[in-house]
Formats: sequence, C-alpha cells, structure tokens
Amino acid sequence: MKRRDFIQLAGLGTGAFMLPGLAMGRTVSPEALMEPGLDVSVKKRLADAALNAAKSQGATYADVRIGRYLNQFVVTREDKVQNIVNTESYGVGVRVIANGCWGFAAVADAKNEAQMAKAAADAVAIAKANSKLMKEPVQLAPQKGFGEVSWKAPIKINAFEVPIKEKVDLLLSVNAAAMQNGANFVNSIMFQVNEQKYFASTDGSYIDQDIHRIFPQFNVTAIDPKSGTFKTRNALSSPMGMGYDYLQTNPADKVTGITTRYNKGYDMLEDAISAAKQAKEKLTAKSVEAGKYDLILDPSHLWLTIHESVGHPLELDRVLGYEANYAGTSFATLDKWQSKNFQYGSKEVNLIADKQQVGSLGAVGWDDEGVNTKKWDLVKDGVLVNYQATRDQVHILGEKESQGCCYADSWSSVQFQRMPNVSLAAGKTPLSVDDMIKDVKKGIYIIGDGSFSIDQQRYNFQFGGQLFYEIKDGKIVGMLNDVAYQSNTQEFWNSCSKVCDERDYRLGGSFSDGKGQPSQSSAVSHGSSTARFDGVNVINTARKI
Repeated sequence: MKRRDFIQLAGLGTGAFMLPGLAMGRTVSPEALMEPGLDVSVKKRLADAALNAAKSQGATYADVRIGRYLNQFVVTREDKVQNIVNTESYGVGVRVIANGCWGFAAVADAKNEAQMAKAAADAVAIAKANSKLMKEPVQLAPQKGFGEVSWKAPIKINAFEVPIKEKVDLLLSVNAAAMQNGANFVNSIMFQVNEQKYFASTDGSYIDQDIHRIFPQFNVTAIDPKSGTFKTRNALSSPMGMGYDYLQTNPADKVTGITTRYNKGYDMLEDAISAAKQAKEKLTAKSVEAGKYDLILDPSHLWLTIHESVGHPLELDRVLGYEANYAGTSFATLDKWQSKNFQYGSKEVNLIADKQQVGSLGAVGWDDEGVNTKKWDLVKDGVLVNYQATRDQVHILGEKESQGCCYADSWSSVQFQRMPNVSLAAGKTPLSVDDMIKDVKKGIYIIGDGSFSIDQQRYNFQFGGQLFYEIKDGKIVGMLNDVAYQSNTQEFWNSCSKVCDERDYRLGGSFSDGKGQPSQSSAVSHGSSTARFDGVNVINTARKI
C-alpha cells in the first residue's frame, strides 16, 4: 500500500504495525465484499475477446488475468476500535509476446469485449515498441493447456462471512486479557485477503481460482515505571492460507515448550496472556554476554532466516542481476550450481520449494502464467541443486518446464518471478526440542522473529527475535535480553547440526513480501521444525550511552 493510501484509509497511528502492500481499490461495505463476482462463463467470453484480439494484432502468445481482490482490516488498541477498512479492486491485465518481446496493458472495471480487445491491442503495440530495444527474443517454455479448471483454497470458514462484531469482540478480548496480565499497551489487528483470479491463455487454459489468506496479529508493551524502560512482545501467530478456521484451535495440535504453540490452529487469547507475562519478564531479564553460542531456533523465528538467506538468494532473476537495484543480487551464482558440489549447508539441511503445501500462503493450483504448481529441491543434503524460475527463465537452467513461480499482486501488475513456499525439511530421526537441548553446554533458545539485516548479496546477516532463553549444561536457566546473531549464509547453514522431526514442523511466513520495481507485494510461507546451529556469533544489541 502506498503511504498516502495508508494515511487515508487507516489513520492508525499504532506505530507497531504496517498494513501489507496489497492491491487496493475502492473502499466498500462489508456486505459488498460478499457480492459475487463475474460468472465464469462471462469471464471466459471476456478473456476470449482479448486473446483473439491479441492474435489478430500479431501476438504469438497472450494471457489474460481477470482479478477481483478483497481486503479487510480490523484494527483495535486497548479498549477501542481504531479502524475497520474494506476494499475491493477489480480489473484485467493482458500480457503478450509480439516480435519476440513482452508487452502488457491493464484496464479497470473491464466488463465488455470492446474494453478487452482495446487492452490486448495496447499490449501488442507496447510489445512491438519494446522489441526495437530487444537484445534477444523471449524464450518461453512450452506449457500444455488445461482447458476449463478451477482451484479453491481448502478453507472451512470464510473469514469475510464472519460478522465484524465477532472479530472486534475477539480482538478486544485479546487486548483485555493482555492488559489484565501486565501489559500497559496493546494493539491488535486482523488482516484478511481474498483473491478471485481468472487466467486464460492462448495455450488453451481457462483457470478459475479462489485464494484466501488471514493474519491475526498483536503487539504488547510492558513498562517499568521506575526506570521508564519498556519491552514488547509480538504475537507468535503466522499468516496462513486459511480461513477463519485458523482461529479455531484443537488441544491436540498444541506443541508444548517455553510458550505454547500450535501446528494447525492459533489461540490468539492464550498467546496474548503469555505475551503480557513475557513482556514483563523481559523487563528484568539479564543482558546477554556476547560470544559464541549453540542456537536452538524455533520455527516462529527460523522462517525469517530461511526467507532472507535461502528464499531470496535462490530467485533466479536475482541471481541474474535483474533485482540489483532493489534489495540486491545473490551470492548463489550459476557457477556454484553448475559445480554440483556447492555446500550451501550441512548434510542435515534439505531446503524445499513447494507451491502446494496445504494451508500455506503460497499454495495455489496454477501460477499466474498458467503453470500447474509443484514441489522441488533447492538444497539437497546441503548441496545447491536448483533455483526458482518462470517460463521465460528455465531455459537458462537447461529445463524445458517452468517451476510455476510466477505471480502478480494485482490485475494491474505485470506478473513476474516470485518466491514459492521455501522450507527446511523436518529431520528424519525422532527428536524433540527437549532432546535437542539436553546436550547443549552453552546456548540460546530463540522464539519469534525480530529485526534483521542482510547485505546486497544475501550473504552477511544479523537476526534478532522476540524471546531468548539461556541454556547451560542442557537446561534452560532463564530469560535473556539484547540478543542478535551474526553470520553469513553458507557458514550459518553449514553449522546446522540437528533438526527436530515432523511432529514439531510449523509454518511461518511473510504476509507482505516486497520485490520488483514498481514494487509488488506477495505472501509466502516458510516451514521448519526447531533446528540447532552450533557455534554462532551472538552480539549484545543494548544501546550504550
């Protein structure tokens, strides 16, 4: 979302949260969000009008995306509702290849064949103009057509159909519980997204998809009135490709530990109570002594390290330098992959790309250029074996089929290579967190994501967190403050010595990951079990005056 839109639509003043950069349109009532979109037969007729017009103008390939994007934000602070925002955006994007070059045009509220044909003609004209500066023609991997097919996120409760009052009551009860347990301030927010996307192409695909995402979030602050110092603790929730059922928990899904976590659902109220108590505890926790530690990293923390040090550097367009002007390139260059023996991590490290994982943010049936999604290895037994690529990139890897990594955040955006779900595979040997901690002599157990920094090649980095617990001689002995660890990507992943089994596997993720210019925002999950990294450099982040 652009800053001016944030101010106009939200006016939050919370300071602790940023609304995700989603495709925004007109502000509408909650009831309007429930109105059905265009009928599938109407979408097909409109799509055919654009495809036929593109071919008649000289396009050798064309695809059409008809999108309806619904967003809802419910925002509270302490005992007050700060804002409720509902938005809807509808339009069409047409992408073509003509004279060997890409062209794209988009139109808002397109509802007749003439508008579609005009958008297609504009896209072809742009492609032909672009081709005058082209160095080499687009090499598009072949893709079979799927005919008329559909995919729907396997939600149990559509969050948009849940009354606003129920959501407000939940958030206010979360705030009250936090305040009753020691918090001085608390913000809570519920984000919901529904993407209704229709794709058609000259390959012969007509794909209708209904995608849902949800992200409940809060931040609690505890203050020491004597010193004026304060500590915070954010929610340990994960954004998920689920409906409101994410907030319906089952005791059997609990993962026990320092703080209660869930494999499937999320108990926001229980987490808020824990957060308030832990924020107070942080006020008196000792400051960490800098040095080398064995780190036990919870999935609620590790997802962000995976995202920054694996997900982004293995984007092929970043490797090739296309992203150099925005968030850098990648150390994981093609020569390292071509060597077939580049040790990205230890033999315990298996990193997987997966656009199909149920409940994940990146799960869809087909990507935004009509490729059916799949699962593949990025790092196998520690060795770099592959990247993430789209139809016009895979020839560089010697492959004949796209990996299905194409996405656009709006009908008005050009689709391009976006990260799939990238996850650390669970360990194969039965191992719990308690088992992992038993033989740690000097370590820190880190839960939740915090601040981070990584260089322009996605190599040297620093990560913080939410909660830090000191480990001595196999036992947790107390809470720590001011912890961050520093390493480089290859050194860090090669220090991975153990990964808990699938019983501990959980998803984290980014609800709003930016990339590209103009910038686009996408949602992506990263799963793991708790993992151990030996001998990592830990610094003290406390401000010294």
